[in-house]
Amino acid sequence: MLCARRLRGLGPAAAAGWRGRPGPGGLGAGRRARAVSTSWSPVGAAFNVKPQGRRLDLFGERRGLFGVPELSAPEGFRIAQENALRKADLLVERVCSMPPGPQTVLIFDELSDSLCRVADLADFVKIAHPEPAFREAAEEACRSIGTMVEKLNTNVELYQSLQKLLADKKLVESLDPETRRVAELFMFDFEISGIHLDKEKRKRAVDLNVKILDLSNTFLVGTNFPNKVEKYLLPEHIHRNFVVTGNHVIIDGLHADAPDDLVREAAYKIFLYPNAGQLKCLEELLSHRDLLAKLVGYSTYSHRALQGTIAKNPETVMQFLEKLSDRLSERTIKDFEMIRRMKMKLNPQNSELMPWDPPYYSGVIRAERYNIEPSLYCPFFSLGACMEGLNILFTKLLGITLYAEQPAKGEVWCEDVRKLAVVHESEGLLGYIYCDFFQRADKPHQDCHFTIRGGRLKEDGDYQLPVVVLMLNLPHSSRNSPTLLTPGMMENLFHEMGHAMHSMLGRTRYQHVTGTRCPTDFAEVPSILMEYFANDYRVVTQFARHYQTGQSLPKSMVSRLCESKKVCAAADMQLQVFYATLDQIYHGKHPLRTSTTDILRETQEKFYGLPYVPNTAWQLRFSHLVGYGAKYYSYLMSRAVASMVWKECFQQDPFNRAAGERYRREMLAHGGGKEPMLMVQDEHPCGQSLV
Repeated sequence: MLCARRLRGLGPAAAAGWRGRPGPGGLGAGRRARAVSTSWSPVGAAFNVKPQGRRLDLFGERRGLFGVPELSAPEGFRIAQENALRKADLLVERVCSMPPGPQTVLIFDELSDSLCRVADLADFVKIAHPEPAFREAAEEACRSIGTMVEKLNTNVELYQSLQKLLADKKLVESLDPETRRVAELFMFDFEISGIHLDKEKRKRAVDLNVKILDLSNTFLVGTNFPNKVEKYLLPEHIHRNFVVTGNHVIIDGLHADAPDDLVREAAYKIFLYPNAGQLKCLEELLSHRDLLAKLVGYSTYSHRALQGTIAKNPETVMQFLEKLSDRLSERTIKDFEMIRRMKMKLNPQNSELMPWDPPYYSGVIRAERYNIEPSLYCPFFSLGACMEGLNILFTKLLGITLYAEQPAKGEVWCEDVRKLAVVHESEGLLGYIYCDFFQRADKPHQDCHFTIRGGRLKEDGDYQLPVVVLMLNLPHSSRNSPTLLTPGMMENLFHEMGHAMHSMLGRTRYQHVTGTRCPTDFAEVPSILMEYFANDYRVVTQFARHYQTGQSLPKSMVSRLCESKKVCAAADMQLQVFYATLDQIYHGKHPLRTSTTDILRETQEKFYGLPYVPNTAWQLRFSHLVGYGAKYYSYLMSRAVASMVWKECFQQDPFNRAAGERYRREMLAHGGGKEPMLMVQDEHPCGQSLV
């Protein structure tokens, strides 16, 4: 598709003259760094102190979101989308009237960039901005640009301009490998959109895509919507665990870590109680995806979605999942038995193991066996310390430093958003990361990476710097302490920063394949690899120190923490196999042989082993069905690849600069501009075949 793939950035950066601080100009221009005076490094201090209040400035210029001038007000989205659509029309006219050549691919990429720069930014704003007017304007921009993209993907004249290039054998042979791959990816986007169909069917394909976009947005909102019950239906002593308004108790999540079994049971049964509207939305979404796939020539939506991935087809995915499930089976049974014994020990009256039990009791087992009560660790994992740890790791491994900057007025959507400049020791400024890390009302309860602007080489020779957002849900600092992270939160931070660095270092000539714009089952490799660094005692000891005393986390505590991650790991992975299998079945042969809830029950019992709870519908909270439809297996496949990269490259020395540079050069730098299997198999970053 012309607007490149999004998740949930050639040569040195065009940052001539950058000396220690980013210079002014352009989106995300530099600003004076926040002044702090603590024992932390500058980037650590920036995250361990509250943002400095800006001086009252009644006359200063207000910049728009991310430095985009039009976006100083919600109405700016209409202006931005109109400008993008006008530019798109001009580029289409230009490429259709010129002879085929390398310039054809450059114009296609500029066309993609002009649309993605609005769509990607709006994709983020529509779910994250605290002001409804901004969210609504961004939603409309997404729909407008999305409709334009689908129309372009079925534009015959535009398609023919690319087809002429790819049909000319001499011209194709003259293209460099990256340009050829990008041209082929654009052609692939035409093909899966139904360019080969007659006019009436092409219009039908556009209409289906627009409908799928609308259903996806509706379903996504519904996955986070709280449920409520009348107070009298719940025992009074558990009311305090939930929000109570008037005569109702509001349940907005699973409360998986609550010590009280009754609280977890109530949350599970109420939050997952089926909503008829959400159920209908999911059924329509799956049905419309299937109709689109069949219309453009695929037997199932999964076959269409998996074209171009490492797995290539759903048969390979199911073989992978079934083989993994078989390997996990014995260990999973042992894990469940261990969890069951712990539940019996703590709650002998009700020892049957239920789906709301494993997250809590596995945590209890870890804490008891390894003495890793999270409260003992949190003081050593202040947010500033963790950011300092990432900075140390990136500096040693890649020669990269993170610098905190003060955003301009209007540049960020909430005052606690931090802005980081990513700087290479010799290449200069690589890009910007906006860190939206803290909890707030109406913010999605998900840790995500968003591409706001992709990197690309511009016609004037400058490099368009990538801009991304990392969104977490961390607690705010208190009067007496900075934000303190649990070990799990620390690992999530490292994971999401892996996506961000992929975006910063995937420095391709074309934004269509920049950074994380690569097959989904490869896009998770850099982020999962970062989890290995987060769980290595040699890395953790570099930064984990008490926020008050400066005392380092004792090596014995680090070792216990790393060992504890192995507890119930099989059961945790088996749960992911269940989710991935369910996703494949939902996007497989249609019409589905039974309801989505019956399929959930059958798949849960076969691939997870714990009983289905009547009158629950977990699938209606499965938000990944939108962005990862037919591709949820990607986490598991990427974990297998990341594990091999870790063992071959970094297990011996997690700070090995030569291994870091080769990992960047052979894997990260290509983004989606190189066939992933070539990176995984033929050019293993440490010289050996991965598969």
